[in-house]
Amino acid sequence: MCRTGDGRDNEAVSDDPAGEDAVLFSALLEDSAEDLYENAPCGYLSTLLDGKIAKVNHTLLAWLGYERGDLVGIKRFSDLLTVGGRLYHETHFAPLLRMQGEISGIALELKAADGSRLPVLVTSTVKTGSDGQPLLIRTTLFDARDRRAYEEELLRARKESERERVRLRQLATTLQATLLPPALAGVPGLDVAAYYHIASIDEVGGDFYDLFPLGNGAWGMFLGDVCGKGASAAAITSLARYTLRAAAVYDPDPAAVLGNLNTVLNHEYNGQDPRFCTAVYGLLTPDSDQKGFLITLASGGHPPALLLRADGTADYLPTPGGQLIGVLPDAHIATTSFHLGPGDTLLLHTDGLTEAQTAAPGDRYGDEALLDFGRALAPATAERTIAAIRDLLDALGPGVDDDTAVLAVSVPRPDREEHP
Repeated sequence: MCRTGDGRDNEAVSDDPAGEDAVLFSALLEDSAEDLYENAPCGYLSTLLDGKIAKVNHTLLAWLGYERGDLVGIKRFSDLLTVGGRLYHETHFAPLLRMQGEISGIALELKAADGSRLPVLVTSTVKTGSDGQPLLIRTTLFDARDRRAYEEELLRARKESERERVRLRQLATTLQATLLPPALAGVPGLDVAAYYHIASIDEVGGDFYDLFPLGNGAWGMFLGDVCGKGASAAAITSLARYTLRAAAVYDPDPAAVLGNLNTVLNHEYNGQDPRFCTAVYGLLTPDSDQKGFLITLASGGHPPALLLRADGTADYLPTPGGQLIGVLPDAHIATTSFHLGPGDTLLLHTDGLTEAQTAAPGDRYGDEALLDFGRALAPATAERTIAAIRDLLDALGPGVDDDTAVLAVSVPRPDREEHP
């Protein structure tokens, strides 16, 4: 009671409503402690040290479909587990709990009264007395059905992604095969060999080569490298390959052939996403007088060809000044001509070989190393040269991070002798 200024008594009115709320909330907690235990959003379980259930909350009973009398004093915690769960509990869970006094976040499965399975995350703690001796085990169980469903969905998505990746690999492999000749044509008086090294099975590369007949006993051959990878590079590769063959039929002059390819690429891909390539094209004409072939090579920004002579020497065929194909409307095409005689081998390659990383950090294989390789190999047939290049690529291993195409032609010796 309080007295007003006029002396009248009035009922006390609190001027601290927050204090009243705190008292009310505290009383509510005291009244509902048992309710909180029984209807918690997780399962609670207390067992004796031998695992026999001493106390269990209503939440867990509802999950499993048991009455309290079915479990308390009758079953052990391990009896609620699946067969695999019991084995794990006996061999791992229980021993670790005894040693550590606590174990948390273990994924197990409970077996409900109707035989269904309930995935849970289990945390157990050993309660000790004042003397430090263990008294009982308190266990908290969290419903992991949503988590299990999420994990299963992730697994399903992962499997689907893997199937999609395999399918894309198959598509990439199929597409890659269509961009290369299924087999090189047999050229009378000439041995021919080629190899395509795929750096990544997930993407279509942009390297290409071909060898095909022209009129009057002449032959055309080319090898090139499109900038980039994937479907866009494959489109350029296909366009380049068929343009070169068509241009060679129209005018077999090597500079004119590459000039036609340059015009097509520059016209088709000169917008916001320009595309270009390097290429070398060769015209092979039989030389009946000196035996062998007369060869004229034209290069548009491509690595120089390597010539392995019958006398055991080797050197690059210089084609300086050749510009990338497709960049400029009128690109400069460099040419060189030479005679390929018995025992000589011409090797064309893309820069995936010379730009491969070696064991030394940041070091590339390089043009000089390839030249030394050729000098040590010469003289050699086209087949033996390609076999040696394959061994070299295998030795470089993951250092070859770009596709590599190699094409070799050689004039056989009359006696088929070969450098040992």
